[in-house]
Amino acid sequence: MKIFYDAIVIGAGHAGIEAALALSKTGGVKTLVLSITPDNVGYMACNPSIGGTGKGHLVRELDALGGFMGIAADACATQIRMLNSAKGLAVRSLRAQEDKYKYHAFTKRALEAADNLSLRQDEVKSITAGGKDFTVECVTGSVYSCRAVVVATGVYMDSTIICGSSVQKRGPVCFSRSDYLATSLGALGFKLRRFKTGTPARLLGKSIDFSRLEIQEGDTVPYTFSAMTKKQPKNTTVCYLGYTNEVTHEIIRGALDSSPRKLGLITGTGARYCPSIEDKIVRFADKPRHTFFLEPEGAGTDEWYIQGISTSLSPDVQRDMYRSIAGLENVQIVRDAYAIEYECIDARELYPTLMSKRIDGLFFAGQVNGTSGYEEAAAQGLLAGINASAYIRGIEPLVLDRTNSYIGVMADDLVTVGSDEPYRMLTGRAECRLSLRQDNADLRLTELAVKYGTISPERMRQLKRKKSQIEKCNSLLNTRLDDDAVGRLFEAACEENPSRAMTVADVLKRPNITLDVFEKHFDVLKGIMPAAKLEVYARLRYDSYLRRQQAELQEKSRLENMRLSCDIDYSAVDGLRLEAREKLNTIKPLSIGQASRIPGVTPADVWVLIGKFRIQNEE
Repeated sequence: MKIFYDAIVIGAGHAGIEAALALSKTGGVKTLVLSITPDNVGYMACNPSIGGTGKGHLVRELDALGGFMGIAADACATQIRMLNSAKGLAVRSLRAQEDKYKYHAFTKRALEAADNLSLRQDEVKSITAGGKDFTVECVTGSVYSCRAVVVATGVYMDSTIICGSSVQKRGPVCFSRSDYLATSLGALGFKLRRFKTGTPARLLGKSIDFSRLEIQEGDTVPYTFSAMTKKQPKNTTVCYLGYTNEVTHEIIRGALDSSPRKLGLITGTGARYCPSIEDKIVRFADKPRHTFFLEPEGAGTDEWYIQGISTSLSPDVQRDMYRSIAGLENVQIVRDAYAIEYECIDARELYPTLMSKRIDGLFFAGQVNGTSGYEEAAAQGLLAGINASAYIRGIEPLVLDRTNSYIGVMADDLVTVGSDEPYRMLTGRAECRLSLRQDNADLRLTELAVKYGTISPERMRQLKRKKSQIEKCNSLLNTRLDDDAVGRLFEAACEENPSRAMTVADVLKRPNITLDVFEKHFDVLKGIMPAAKLEVYARLRYDSYLRRQQAELQEKSRLENMRLSCDIDYSAVDGLRLEAREKLNTIKPLSIGQASRIPGVTPADVWVLIGKFRIQNEE
């Protein structure tokens, strides 16, 4: 007997959590989450942290859209730091060290407590599409029926763990893997790819000489990922910085001939931006040392994560390698480092909504789409969850683009260009990063999510208050400041003395005068909430760049607004080159703007599409 749900989410990692919570609170969609084991809900199988360069932007955007990761990260943080704080506002990114076991318990409890949501342990054997419904069969014999499916299997499909010459058919941290789903997806016509990622060893804290490492403190005044966090996180732990050396490198070089890659045990494509230590030694042979960070895994354990030294070399080599490093001479390894290979799909088979082009109602999110990282997965999970709900309810989907969010950049990269290696979000991928700052995510995105039901009344009240405060702050920019006081400020800030009367705006535009420096000399902006002051300050500092960017975006926006039907047969469009016809039929772009970003589609092909668009409109 089939048990009916409106939607089924397969997997309860960071993508599955966001998809499930979004579905359950959007219009009362009855949702089932199927996980191989509830013990891996929200589990941090790799680094015990959330955020970082580019990734912190994703978490802030998630929060602005009503997602959950920011709330969980704030609640379970043990140390918070703002990265790139000495650089421009656009590239500053929040990063939090997390208690990984508390994070697992916190996210699992959220699924258990959510209305319209059921969490069940089972492994999916097959997905069958028939009519308007899906049939999901599990290895236990349980059979479910639903209107929409979100596949968020992470790195579990046909996964193998490789450590030296050992190859185990396991999932991360030796959880059970998914043995059947990849075959079922292949039968549905999806082309599968083999990707690889890795994780460092876990070291026993009492065996580490921390006095020989550099201490890394958290920020004095911690920030938060979520606008809904009432209680500021406290820094309760520290991290440590250390370095490899030539002895370390020589040990690794001596083991390269017996490495799993050399032996043919690893065939999957790894992440360029998160290489193993052996890859670093080969690629950067001239470097005498490489940095690493020691990060605590949680309050209930003495295990430490050694970020920057991931490897799949044999355990005996790992022991010698780690013990060659200052501070780790007597280190004990609790868990060996390993590489993990897994099956994933080519995300070019998806629309920007993350729904399959092959089968309506079938969505994919997270590492199954060829990405890496908790934050990238969670962002896709939220987008897929919102759009699966929209599909069930028959309303317009949420499509984010490159001009309004990092999530939109990631989705467009994945479905338009694709990725031949695990995709990681970087600030450099966003053309509009000056306006896509982490501090203004709510101004950009929150109102877009209101109609989908993920935004609470309290969040909307916060946004309205922030907008009101921004208006008030803007009204104060033309306030004339005392000449003598300005002179003292300019002298202290090493700025050339002004030759005319200065307003608040004039002063804040000066290179050496930050918002903090200004407020130590003037109380004009006293009473304005910090988030509103930061937004106004950022607009002042980036004004000329933003105006230039806006002019460039107008042309891009024109192309994005030229919508293309998914039903167009490009092989019948006269004037297109053969390669362009093939690529366009594969991607099925939703706009001429998206078509212009497809590799193999030339400007001449774009002009053909523009001509077709104009003819269609005239008809």
